[in-house]
Amino acid sequence: MISHNFKNVLVVSIGFLSLFTAYGGLQSLQSSLNAAEGMGVASLSVIYASIIISSMFLPPIMIKNLGCKWTIVVSMACYVSYSLGNLYPGWYTLIPTSVILGLGGSPLWSAKCTYLTICGNVQAAKDNKKGSDMINYYFGIFFFIFQSSAVWGNLMSSLIFGQDTAIVDIPQEQLESCGAADCGLNVTAYGNTTRPEQKLVWTLVGSYIGVGVLAILIVAVFLDNIDREQASEFRGSQQPFCHTFLATFRLLKDWRLVTLIPLTMYSGFEQSFLSGEYTKVRRAPKDEGFQVLVQFSLTALTNLSCIIALLYWRPHRDQLAVFFVFPALWGLSDAIWQTQTNALYGILFPREKEAAFANYRMWESLGAVIAFAYSTFLCLEYKLYIVLAVLVVTAITYPIVEYHEHKHPTKPIEEGAYQNHKEVIKANDDIICQTHL
Repeated sequence: MISHNFKNVLVVSIGFLSLFTAYGGLQSLQSSLNAAEGMGVASLSVIYASIIISSMFLPPIMIKNLGCKWTIVVSMACYVSYSLGNLYPGWYTLIPTSVILGLGGSPLWSAKCTYLTICGNVQAAKDNKKGSDMINYYFGIFFFIFQSSAVWGNLMSSLIFGQDTAIVDIPQEQLESCGAADCGLNVTAYGNTTRPEQKLVWTLVGSYIGVGVLAILIVAVFLDNIDREQASEFRGSQQPFCHTFLATFRLLKDWRLVTLIPLTMYSGFEQSFLSGEYTKVRRAPKDEGFQVLVQFSLTALTNLSCIIALLYWRPHRDQLAVFFVFPALWGLSDAIWQTQTNALYGILFPREKEAAFANYRMWESLGAVIAFAYSTFLCLEYKLYIVLAVLVVTAITYPIVEYHEHKHPTKPIEEGAYQNHKEVIKANDDIICQTHL
């Protein structure tokens, strides 16, 4: 019989899997489906710019007042609005819904991370284990399930658009200008960039809307509201509004967070590169710090190898397998970046979880919005060099924080109780990363 906390992790994971099957699929299609006047890429830039703004103040306010569960539900509805905007794409539909999605993006991820951190700490207290171990375990489960969303989203679009009779082959002459040689100058030279039939577009977007609504229902019905009492207490407290409003910025006084900014921004750069360009882990316990650095080094080397290979590779119609090798390797690296970085934020900042994860989304989104901003006017070769430069800075700064945490581990803190199905679980000395909401 699985524990309530494990069940809640599965519910959150499946809900995010469903939601990002829809959003991830739409995101990867924006640079081609809504290519007119760069509208699709512009909408992605607006999304990440809005996430930056929302990261500055919304997550602590929403989580402390609504609790994690209902913050996730409300934020998921913001994502579904973007799918609705894609039914009749235009500047007056895509941009407003992009803003709405962006405003819900940071609270969604901050609430999810906070929820998993709470679940990990509570379960660790029950099993007499370290809170950090359970946090790593739960984040690993989440990303194991969540990362497959891109597979299902792209599979849906492939199956539906594969019915289009107007699909044409790309001439080898145009393939020669792809890869690192692509400067966006020959996109329409051969007239092959055609939009699928409108009926098929509506079918796909309608399917994505249905999958998004399903995600909302899964979380609203099956997820336990484990921090209900803490949210209720906060709403009745007299804590100044400005104190909550500025929580994200106050945490920037911590040098560890500032040092992690390159790593966090790199996450935004590498994700935006795969979704915007290519389609046109677990943390070890403190006594295994060497393994963490080995894992980090292998991940960085994988990304580095992909970047160097992409600089020299030129696509050819007879190299179909190669087209899948790069995203496969990139995806393996991304899974480790996401799992390890999210867990690291939860472990380093136990008393400011909401503000810490808000900072994570803010800096990650800043990296993404910069990448999308130069997407339309830089040659792919220079984009690869930029990603490479950020990776090098990350390789220098991240080990500093990891080494400091290995030598001076964050002290566990005692916490109050969280109520789960009328069962009050008291925290003990092994719990970290858990604060009153």
